[in-house]
Amino acid sequence: MFTGIIQGKGKLIEKRPSGGGMVFGVEADFSLTDPAEGESIACNGVCLTAKKIAGRRFEVDVSPESLSRTNLGAMAVGMNMNLERALRLSDRLGGHLVSGHVDATTSVAEIRHEGDFVRFQFAVPKGLGRYIIEKGSITINGISLTVNQCDDLTFAVAIIPHTLQVTTLGLLKQGDLVNIEVDLIGKYVEKLLQVKEKGDGSPASRINPAFLAEHGFFFFFWQLPAERTWAHREPPL
Repeated sequence: MFTGIIQGKGKLIEKRPSGGGMVFGVEADFSLTDPAEGESIACNGVCLTAKKIAGRRFEVDVSPESLSRTNLGAMAVGMNMNLERALRLSDRLGGHLVSGHVDATTSVAEIRHEGDFVRFQFAVPKGLGRYIIEKGSITINGISLTVNQCDDLTFAVAIIPHTLQVTTLGLLKQGDLVNIEVDLIGKYVEKLLQVKEKGDGSPASRINPAFLAEHGFFFFFWQLPAERTWAHREPPL
């Protein structure tokens, strides 16, 4: 598990085929204190297992699945990636809960400079639009970011100078491919609430006033006949 708070950049110093996948040799630009063989390190937001750790260098095995579903397959020797070591239970959760399991890739649609800040606009990956909400969290190349604006086709984030400096976002160009991981909590909530399918094949939700009352939401509900919607009020003392 990660937080999306990048610790530094890593340079791809070696790339070789292995067992249908690849082995990457990576050199971090920060010290790997207390390195543990087999620990998880997020590389551009992809959770990988570090091995042969020596100083600031380590190797990771990249599976065919990761090569095909992330931007790691397109990386060339000499390119940089964002690095984050796995979260300790005692650490601060500075970003949001990030699994390191990339949902999709998408391309940079627009880059706009606004003073010291940079606004990036991305295409919404197919099937992920329902998880991307204004002021919600999203992970881009392993970085925890806040969605500033979104619609059915695009979403945008505003990047502060510090993030531009310590991550690879400052190196992005229009059309570049990035890894996307949407908010983990939203996906779990959706799954838990899908109990069956409606006649049209779409998932049915059982969220209603009775469900909320049964699960500890202490409100009194009543239906408004004209609008056919639900309102709520606090219970009496």
